[in-house]
Amino acid sequence: MKKLVLLGTIAAVIAAFFTFDLNQYLTLDSLKNSQEQLALWQSQSPVITVAVFFVIYVAATALSLPGATIMTLAIGAVYGLAEGLILVSFASTIGATLAFLVARFVLRDSVQARFGDRLKAFNQGVEQEGAFYLFTLRLVPVFPFFLINLLMGLTPIKTRTYYWVSQLGMLPGTLIYVNAGTQLGQLDSLSGIVSPEILLSFALLGVFPLIAKKIVAAVKKRRVYKGFQKPAKFDRNLIVIGGGAAGLVSAYIAAAVKAKVTLVEANKMGGDCLNYGCVPSKALIKSAKVAEQMRHGDQYGLEGAEPQFSFKKVMQRIHDVIAAIEPHDSVERYTSLGVEVLQGYGKIIDPWTVEIQLNDGSSQRLTARSIVVAAGAKPFVPEIPGLDQVGYLTSDTLWEELAKEDDIPPRMVLLGGGPIGCELAQSFARLGSNVIQVERNDRVMMREDPEVSVLAANALRKSGVDLLTGYEAIRCQLGGENQSEKQLIVKNPDGEEEIIAFDRLICAVGRTARLTGYGLENLGIQTERTVVTNEYLETLYPNIYAAGDVAGPFQFTHTAAHQAWYAAVNALFGEWKSFKADYSVIPWATFIDPEVARVGLSETEAREKNIPFEVTRYGLDDLDRAIADGSTEGFVKVLTVPGKDKILGVTIVGTHAGDLLAEYVLAMKHGLGLSKILGTIHTYPTLAEANKFAAGEWKKAHAPEKLLAWVEKYHRWKRG
Repeated sequence: MKKLVLLGTIAAVIAAFFTFDLNQYLTLDSLKNSQEQLALWQSQSPVITVAVFFVIYVAATALSLPGATIMTLAIGAVYGLAEGLILVSFASTIGATLAFLVARFVLRDSVQARFGDRLKAFNQGVEQEGAFYLFTLRLVPVFPFFLINLLMGLTPIKTRTYYWVSQLGMLPGTLIYVNAGTQLGQLDSLSGIVSPEILLSFALLGVFPLIAKKIVAAVKKRRVYKGFQKPAKFDRNLIVIGGGAAGLVSAYIAAAVKAKVTLVEANKMGGDCLNYGCVPSKALIKSAKVAEQMRHGDQYGLEGAEPQFSFKKVMQRIHDVIAAIEPHDSVERYTSLGVEVLQGYGKIIDPWTVEIQLNDGSSQRLTARSIVVAAGAKPFVPEIPGLDQVGYLTSDTLWEELAKEDDIPPRMVLLGGGPIGCELAQSFARLGSNVIQVERNDRVMMREDPEVSVLAANALRKSGVDLLTGYEAIRCQLGGENQSEKQLIVKNPDGEEEIIAFDRLICAVGRTARLTGYGLENLGIQTERTVVTNEYLETLYPNIYAAGDVAGPFQFTHTAAHQAWYAAVNALFGEWKSFKADYSVIPWATFIDPEVARVGLSETEAREKNIPFEVTRYGLDDLDRAIADGSTEGFVKVLTVPGKDKILGVTIVGTHAGDLLAEYVLAMKHGLGLSKILGTIHTYPTLAEANKFAAGEWKKAHAPEKLLAWVEKYHRWKRG
């Protein structure tokens, strides 16, 4: 009711302003004709005149009425430059603040409630840099001030901050207009304000934001680096801590542009992806898939047969694959590229100094203009009582440990229903282990749509996995007759405890960033689940960057490499030009069989964010190549803007889904719609045709029926 009363009052005042044609008094001609009368009133009743001017100016600004420019000229003409500047400065700022408060009172809650998710990044930016944003907007009169008042009222900026920043930011523009008012008698039109002198003043106003930004940045740097002594010269241009995907790409880029760069890695070059993650898991998946195909040879006109194999040889093949790829990430290769590689632990001592404890026992200190922290992540191990007693494996340790086994463990328990857990569970089950997969949520692969989770669960069970969703791991213990049997106690969805006996237990419940041991805490660099950075990947210190899993928000090898480009380029050339990391189009895939790949929004996410969308779907059971290959399970699902072919997100389930997704990643990155995909020639018969046919389904759904009806009549007429 209060909001309605306030809006009604404002509407009534604005209506009265135009109904009684009060804007006729706020023209240049009217002002020039009244100039002598205004001067007379000022001489006879100075206090009343200034009060009237002040109140009218505040009201006009608060209600966003036209004529503020004319009033500024009038005040300049009556009071001169100094007094006029003071009067207009306070009146305009108070009026703007009132408009700001009205917008906040009436609109902010409803706008934030409806669009809060989309405005989250903007709100965070305003909280951190709101004063600077507002100051730059106020400096440039091109931006309508009434619009600034309205929009800033919807943000979390403090009223006090809004007031003083507005007063300072509007001061230069106010000075120019008040000064023009002092020359009112010489003005024939408002265009007369734009004299060469004033044009120069406005040009300077355009440069003010850049100057202000430099000043603000300098002040921030001075505050951040206070207490540290910057070296007079540096040993390196860049030091990179961590030899995984992000670290390798950062070092590579630095060497490519002829910077002097040192890469510090304590363990194996190539990081998690090469040694513990992407590479070994895909090698395992391939062996397991071949074993499964052998069992089901009858589907291809062959005799099905239970595969005979040595588990030790399977594990040896995985290590052979790692060894074959290893030279791409080796010390020798990067040394040949111009990167100095030091094997040891790097710790940041001050913003420019890294102390390296080398693996040979010696230590070394190096200084650098910039530092990139690319320390990666490690498996998260849940706090389950008794877990250490029974022993466990993670995605980091299983490859070495299981390589020691002659046979695959008969009974395996796998904790976790995410991508890593699902890939490992299916693979070990296909290789003959009795795998029980425990997931405490009600479905696996929670980041995907429910229908994808159902399909994934069916695929796991079809491969022999005993999948338990809605089960929570409670504790581990040694039990059985000799108290030597390893057991996991779980709570089922009914709240009852069950005992699961196993030979090996694998924890695959996620990964956590490596945040300690690198000196971050000593320097006050903020860490939450990851290292806190801005959009340029800068930490608290503008010369210290973070990239890859340690920086988030994604834990993919390809995003680590993507971030590394921004971190390296900004670290080396940021004083001239910095680039914001772009996460607008991030693809990912889970390599179970059939594969699950996605880019952009899922249906679930779109609904949660209240983003309108249409769904186009194409089933692979209709695709010639999929039928020939016997891999018809899956679909292509595309989300588009309603009525348009602009792609919002794509989910593909099926053989080689990760490869098929690339076409959509390209399209989304470069703003290509489904019509462009439909108009692209795809080789027949290939799985990639699924993308074209999905686009064709969209086209059918949006066929111009009325036009086609007229075309049908035309053809009928042509037939006579």
